[in-house]
Amino acid sequence: MNTQGIKTLPHPRGPGYGMQAEVGRNSLAVAAMVLGVTGLITSIVFIGGLLGVIGLILGVVALKTTKWTGVGRGMAITGVVTSLIAIVVSILVAVFVAWYANNTQKCYQPDSFRQYTQCVHQQLSGH
Repeated sequence: MNTQGIKTLPHPRGPGYGMQAEVGRNSLAVAAMVLGVTGLITSIVFIGGLLGVIGLILGVVALKTTKWTGVGRGMAITGVVTSLIAIVVSILVAVFVAWYANNTQKCYQPDSFRQYTQCVHQQLSGH
């Protein structure tokens, strides 16, 4: 182990030859990646936006810690990117739902599903 508590592996050609690879885990990067991917999957039901915000914050912090440790940069970048996409998708879904609700508000008390679909079709086509 080195002074940072990270295990180091000896170089395959023997001790003292070249640099040693550090093996460790950046927990913030892992959490950011998991939250980002989960947020992306759940972004169509609004939960993803919240998970994306948390994942984005953790991902940015993890990126800053990779400058010191050198561990987890790829996972941190993945967390940041997927979190940003999850936030954008959640915002787009919210805008679409608000637009749809506004344009079909006259159709909310139909007698049957068929009447509802006809009403929605009429409202969205402008007839």
